Amino acid sequence: MGLDLPRFYAACNPSKPLAMGKAEERQYYIDFASVRGGKIIEALRRTITTLSPDRPTCQLFTGHIGCGKSTELRRLSAELEEQGFHVIYFESSQDLDMADVDVTDILLAIARQVSENLELLKISLRPRGFKNLLKDAADFLQTPIELKASIGVPGVGEITAGSEELGFSLPGGIGQITATTKESPALRHRLRNWLEPRTNIILQTINREIFDEATSELQGMGKKGLVVLVDNLDRVHNKRTASGRLLPEYLFIDRGQQLRQLACHVVYTIPLSLVFSNDAETLKNRLGGGLTPKVLPMVPVQMRDGSEFRPGMDLLQQMVMTRAFPQLDPIGQQGLITELFDSPETLDRLCRISGGHVRNLLGLLYSCLQQADPPFDRDSLETVIREHRDYLISSVTDDEWELLFNLVTRQKISGDEEYQTLLRSMFVYEYRDREGSWFGINPALAETKKYQLWLNGN
Repeated sequence: MGLDLPRFYAACNPSKPLAMGKAEERQYYIDFASVRGGKIIEALRRTITTLSPDRPTCQLFTGHIGCGKSTELRRLSAELEEQGFHVIYFESSQDLDMADVDVTDILLAIARQVSENLELLKISLRPRGFKNLLKDAADFLQTPIELKASIGVPGVGEITAGSEELGFSLPGGIGQITATTKESPALRHRLRNWLEPRTNIILQTINREIFDEATSELQGMGKKGLVVLVDNLDRVHNKRTASGRLLPEYLFIDRGQQLRQLACHVVYTIPLSLVFSNDAETLKNRLGGGLTPKVLPMVPVQMRDGSEFRPGMDLLQQMVMTRAFPQLDPIGQQGLITELFDSPETLDRLCRISGGHVRNLLGLLYSCLQQADPPFDRDSLETVIREHRDYLISSVTDDEWELLFNLVTRQKISGDEEYQTLLRSMFVYEYRDREGSWFGINPALAETKKYQLWLNGN
């Protein structure tokens, strides 16, 4: 069986999570649960389907950006749909400015995505409260807001200051309000100041006019309930707000109780740094409802003592080979390694330098493809690795090197903001084993002269 190059190119795109609802893409999926330290997606699913199918749940999911969370969430979506739930998955970064976001922005984004999805299902909502809210917002902003209907939904309405027009599309209305303010930071902050004291009213309106109505309609269609998966909120910028709090702490800890009040099953992705902050317990209680966030760690390529972890390496190799030969089993794929690499050792080198970070592995592989078609020789791979390493080194400060040295010695991260910077910058990776979590330096940094000199001296 020969290599289908165009399909291989598409399968190696590091920016494209697998759409687990499509059989063609599901064949590329590799289950790393056996080496990641737990069945995380199964736990999220069982909480909804088994432990609390009839009562809303709010669960938190985190991990390094690019470690595979989106793919796992899409897998969760497919499994929940198979069990009779209606699932709405969306990437919040497409609706929100991650450098400037507030709780009301998140709530309105969820309301827009859910109501748009329901309209496509021909589920009729009666959003009188929302209509009045948007009308009042238009009056306050003194800005004419044209409320266009969503695709496939008949009827176009318009709300202007003082308008009494009744016909309008809820997702179109929310979209027009947010789009209007998105172009003007001053207008956006004016709207937020107006919405902020009305947050509880917004929550009540969302629950009454969207989720309660939707759940009733969906159950009438034979569905067991509604699940909303809010991806990419882990990308919220780590800047300080006017109050002095970091933005992730303000959103998910200070305002966590409001975010968990939606009357449906919801899973939020949150920044990994919050798990290691001094407010981690408050996060667990306010937003998690007493449950700790589920953390998706890296695929381990080595053990705590630095020796190779072969089960993790084997699964990473299988992931690479499956992108090229998805129809074959692992044994059949092993016989075709030289179709992609000049030797099995070159494939080993690629997997080891990735540190078990799935997107980085695909990114390195894609960089090889940018240079030439397979089979890739060792020299071309080393060129790609050197470019990756030099790019990473350029952003490490002297202070961060000292933090890295301390972390390597302890293999633990404290709640200090400086150590959390190492996580966000992906200078260190988190792994899990039977003893719990531990941290290792990014393998690309471990090969630098500065690190090797320190290592030899210690």
